Amino acid sequence: MDSTLKLFFVLSQTLLLLSQFSKASDYNNLVYKNCSSQTLAGSNESHSKSLHSLFQELVPQSSKSKFFKATAGDDPSAAVSGFFQCRGDLSNKDCFDCVNTLPDLSNSLCDKAVAGRIQLHGCYFYYETDEFIVDDETSKHDLIHKVCGQKAKDSSFEGQRDKAFETMESGVIDGKGFYSGDYESVHAMAQCEGDLIDCDCGECVSNAVQIAQEECVGSVSGQIYLDRCFISYSYFPHGSGPSGASGNSDNKKSNGGDSNTGKTVAIVLGGVAALALGFIFLSFLRSCGDKDMY
Repeated sequence: MDSTLKLFFVLSQTLLLLSQFSKASDYNNLVYKNCSSQTLAGSNESHSKSLHSLFQELVPQSSKSKFFKATAGDDPSAAVSGFFQCRGDLSNKDCFDCVNTLPDLSNSLCDKAVAGRIQLHGCYFYYETDEFIVDDETSKHDLIHKVCGQKAKDSSFEGQRDKAFETMESGVIDGKGFYSGDYESVHAMAQCEGDLIDCDCGECVSNAVQIAQEECVGSVSGQIYLDRCFISYSYFPHGSGPSGASGNSDNKKSNGGDSNTGKTVAIVLGGVAALALGFIFLSFLRSCGDKDMY
């Protein structure tokens, strides 16, 4: 039985590592990119160096902070300002792992853009150069990206969803810019940019709620991203949505996201669990057979 216990221990540790990998890979999935149509007038090399220096400042901070701003670049004409923000429910390690994936993504996705935003499920990064000209007609409450899940068979759940939104709108202010919670069978989440004051945060979330109600009519899940905040919701008809769920259980694949990663890991986890139970059962039968011999 000693060998069986050792095998069970190894398999249980494997299951734990795989589940941690599944969670981390979900946080690091791309939701969207939003790159400025304005391109660099100067050298791309100096811009790349400034962006690299910016990340050298930002990434280490992500192991101890969920939000951090910095400016980098020796040449004033090539200076780059930016910040990262992690979701409020991420651990310091998950925040660091998420932010640490952003440098490569920003270089490949927004290349010569003078400003850009890279949004992952667990964190996002925004930068702009001194060359960036802000469009006066752009509102901080404008919709940047949305993901609406599949339609429900009936819209009766929307009453629960709207109640969840009401709780979320007050909760995000009480929670200093972050809220994650359940109302009956609906899980809702909201987060505002780290330096947004309470009243502006509340206004931003209220605008996002209104957009969700208009754009995701009848959808059992949705994600709404504005310039300074985001919200998400998921409806669990059987009440299986625990408080603090990721809010990423949308049935529609996000732009650039990888919806197959979670499925693949789930299949592997199931296989390992079945294998473990099989070994334990065989060991039990053998032990019973050994006893019968005596």
